[in-house]
Amino acid sequence: MSASFGTDADSFDPVLIGATLGLVVIGTVMVGSASISLADRDTGEPLFFLLRHLAAIGFGTAGLLVAVSLPTQLWYRLHWALLLLGVGLLAVVLAPAVGNSVNGAERWLAVGPLRFQASEPARLCLLMYLASYAVRRHAALANGFSGFFKPMLVVAVTAALLLEEPDFGAAVVVTAASLGVLFVAGARLRDFVLAVTTAGVALATLALTSPYRLQRLTTFLDPWQHPFASGFQLTNSLIAIGRGAWFGVGLGDSVQKLFYLPEAHTDFVFAVLTEELGFVGATVVILLFALIVYRALAMGHRALRIGLPFQGLLSTGIGLMLGLEAFINIGVNTGLLPTKGLTLPLVSYGRSSTVISLVALGLLMRIHHELVVAERQPPRRGGSP
Repeated sequence: MSASFGTDADSFDPVLIGATLGLVVIGTVMVGSASISLADRDTGEPLFFLLRHLAAIGFGTAGLLVAVSLPTQLWYRLHWALLLLGVGLLAVVLAPAVGNSVNGAERWLAVGPLRFQASEPARLCLLMYLASYAVRRHAALANGFSGFFKPMLVVAVTAALLLEEPDFGAAVVVTAASLGVLFVAGARLRDFVLAVTTAGVALATLALTSPYRLQRLTTFLDPWQHPFASGFQLTNSLIAIGRGAWFGVGLGDSVQKLFYLPEAHTDFVFAVLTEELGFVGATVVILLFALIVYRALAMGHRALRIGLPFQGLLSTGIGLMLGLEAFINIGVNTGLLPTKGLTLPLVSYGRSSTVISLVALGLLMRIHHELVVAERQPPRRGGSP
């Protein structure tokens, strides 16, 4: 597959590009609005977080352009390197004196002046490895338990490392997205059901037997029981969303972001967005995410249909990953899910998340280009990527 792009407009997906730009613009505005008071209080620089968010967008855009320029066949061939990189990052971050702890979680690695969250690139690496495995070992995956067990063992190790940080939300996302990729790749239904049941029971057991996760669960069920203690975050999020009504109180006029709502510019930026832009603004953001997920899944189906299995599975995995992250974050903000600590891709302040989300979207744009090129060529047989 050639790495060069044609000049035809259909080499690019305008819907995907437009949705990405929309979320980047909205995220930039909301990070600036939600963080300005906190930044001024803690650093004396009102634009502290906004400038760093813009820098992340710059790095992410560079990564997006690289992903768009490189043929996906390269990632298919680098499957073992991707697996080692992903698992290695998660293992290294847990090593004493290596990982940086923030709020009791060992999730960050420092490389010179740069600090990033290891789970973000690790999840994308794992999805690319699984897509490659499913193509290379399709017969074993579809016809026997061994072919399904091997990639699930990799997923289990990855989830265990994430839980050790601890990062329960990331473990849920990577497990669910991986299961989705393997199911679409042709895993037997009974193997899939067994894996879903086992993963569900394991995650539920961890949630119920861990004191702090159990507290989060009980708080989610009734945050108003302790509105000034364990329920403080969620009650203030719900107050912010309630104040937004249809059209919001106005951009920049949120009250809850003024030191009432913790993590207003990161995990709970959606609540601030809803307070300032109302139901209409929140709906626009949800629709933009829905467009991205729809385009990713549609491209996945299209790629599988014309004989590009790796591209199809990778597109499906990225769509599931971004969709799950958005669903969980919005669910947490609205009180539909327990607090998980996941950012809203491209909208929350989270430099690692922003960079990797843009790289993932660059991969989707590359896949769209390769689909257009493949559909112009005579049909080919076989399952190679």
